[in-house]
Amino acid sequence: MTVPDLDMEQVTVYQRPESFTDTNTHYCPGCTHGVAHRLIAEVIDEMGIRERTVGVASVGCSVFAYNYFDVDFVQAPHGRAPAMATGVKRVLPDRFVFTYQGDGDLASIGMAEIIHAAARGENITVVFINNTNYGMTGGQMAPTTLPGQKTTSSPNGRDVELAGYPIRVSELLAKLDGASYVVRRSLHDPKNIRLAKKAIRTAFEAQARGLGFSLVELLSICPTNWGMNPKQATQWLEEKMIPYYALGDYKVNPSVAEIKV
Repeated sequence: MTVPDLDMEQVTVYQRPESFTDTNTHYCPGCTHGVAHRLIAEVIDEMGIRERTVGVASVGCSVFAYNYFDVDFVQAPHGRAPAMATGVKRVLPDRFVFTYQGDGDLASIGMAEIIHAAARGENITVVFINNTNYGMTGGQMAPTTLPGQKTTSSPNGRDVELAGYPIRVSELLAKLDGASYVVRRSLHDPKNIRLAKKAIRTAFEAQARGLGFSLVELLSICPTNWGMNPKQATQWLEEKMIPYYALGDYKVNPSVAEIKV
């Protein structure tokens, strides 16, 4: 048996970002909200903007985001995070203001707020978690639920003749003149997680340069409400969600394209 060299130099390969609090998570096992949180916290740390950042929490699984980030935070009514972020940013234009919203919050209850914030070109950053259901309230059908996808309120699968088609938020907002940076990424494997972090950094850098509204949509898994284990949920995202919600850049203004991260 080989005896390990106890004198080996130890190297730290993982530590909690300074922009995180020492708080146990309330998210379900396998949920990728925690991954998205960490990416945001890492970007805040790397940019050195923790004391100048204000987050706006929506209602949904993300409602307790303010417990995890060691930055200033406010809680918005359901769907109203873009409106609150608009107010904060206009009163405190030197702050970095971001919202953190799920698909039920942003694409249903808050659709008017997100559309008009983008149309006005508000200089805020939106992180949009798309897991195709209302996660906090029991897994009901959301505006992003896929055709045929079963949820607690569509047990036979989403019928597009009754409920309409899923809304592709990134494609919709990219058509608005006020939007400067609108992209879709995914959290299903290491490569795409790295690309997601790069997109979040670009969105914050765009805000630093006063380039207007930016949104990073992140395809995310919800094993509990999908009735799957994390491995199955990750495979389902890759096989079912990505073909419908294609990853890519939907709006990148020339000034944003010049940002190097």
